[in-house]
Amino acid sequence: MSFLSRLFLLAGSAVLALPVWAAPAKAAKPVEPVTIALSHRLDEVQAERLEPLVDKFNAQHKDVQVTLVRRAEGDAPRQINLVTRDEYARFMEHKASFKPLHQVMRDAKVSLDSSKLAHELRDSLVDRKGQLYALPVAFSTPVLYINKDAFRKAGLDPESPPKTWADTQDAAGKLVAAGSECAYTTSWPAWVLIDNISAWNGADVNDAKGGLAFNGLLQIKHVAMMATWYKSNYFSYFGRRDEADRRFANGECGMLTSSSSLYATLSGNTSFEVGVASLPYHDDVRGAPQNTLADGASLWVAGNLKPAETKGVAKFINYVLGPEVQIGMTLAGGFLPMTSVARTAAGSQLKKEDLDGLQVALDQLKGKAAAPFVRVSQVESVRRIVEEELESVWANRKPAKEALDHAVQRGNAVLKTVLSKVQAVR
Repeated sequence: MSFLSRLFLLAGSAVLALPVWAAPAKAAKPVEPVTIALSHRLDEVQAERLEPLVDKFNAQHKDVQVTLVRRAEGDAPRQINLVTRDEYARFMEHKASFKPLHQVMRDAKVSLDSSKLAHELRDSLVDRKGQLYALPVAFSTPVLYINKDAFRKAGLDPESPPKTWADTQDAAGKLVAAGSECAYTTSWPAWVLIDNISAWNGADVNDAKGGLAFNGLLQIKHVAMMATWYKSNYFSYFGRRDEADRRFANGECGMLTSSSSLYATLSGNTSFEVGVASLPYHDDVRGAPQNTLADGASLWVAGNLKPAETKGVAKFINYVLGPEVQIGMTLAGGFLPMTSVARTAAGSQLKKEDLDGLQVALDQLKGKAAAPFVRVSQVESVRRIVEEELESVWANRKPAKEALDHAVQRGNAVLKTVLSKVQAVR
């Protein structure tokens, strides 16, 4: 072996004998979770009830974190937006800023079978092909609440609440005779007294062309009856939104028509025993009762999401559709479960008092009547007109027919600005 060969061999042996110093591996950079903002206009109590459900999602999904953000008037859309009933038309007008829910889920490769959602919730949020563009996450329907203690004081049977408006009038008379200063009141008057009284009694709100037509015989009769009640102190009016809810909760009123979701707040939180029953109907109207309408807050997704945000939103939607989460929302906010699976689970998991209130609402929605093309309470500008005209009746400035005729005329004038955009989505 040559000298040079031995030198290379020794050198190689020396290299092998040396300790091997590996370059320190770089620590993997932690992946930042995708942050999804859920904008809302809930009050503090409602937002607090929603927080545990959001916190549970965040604990289960470290790669996605959802934060609740209060939305002010005029704010730009966030990734997810909880849209209330009276904001619906305004969001529809700006639908180009949002991505249909079915498309969001498809882009994220997450399955969404909208047919599994109850039709009474789904029907107002699907396009012409039946595809879902928003999620009916916090829906309810109007029901009748009674103050059982006030009923007992007036000699009424609290276990037999009024079924018809004639029964309700009799009960109001006895409550007034017993000293009640507020026998009956209502929150959300356009939603209850126009949209739902019409649907429940089979009266049209729209004509064949989609224009407003809630000035028919049934609606005139009902508003005229309310005017008579107002003069007799049977009916008390407190405002256009949920002002009457607080009056009832304080024990001031014997009867209230309001959202079925209110039951979650009232149950166990009043100084008196609360009863819940179906919305009264007019027993002299053929075919009544039919079905009430489900409305409320829906989830809308912004249209300019990044791919990671789209996947994060889809995970949250999938989470919300889980039966346990839907039951949690029913307990927290009194909202209607969206799927038949969740409704079946609710029947076995909810307490009797919670289930009683939910069952009243679900029973009212069983009718097969077609949903109205336009709902007065969903078009804010029309809703304000209707409530203004109703207030003119309570103030004895106009008779019921004149007020409703004016409401239809004025409503149709402003409806033209939004109707074409609504039609494009339906």
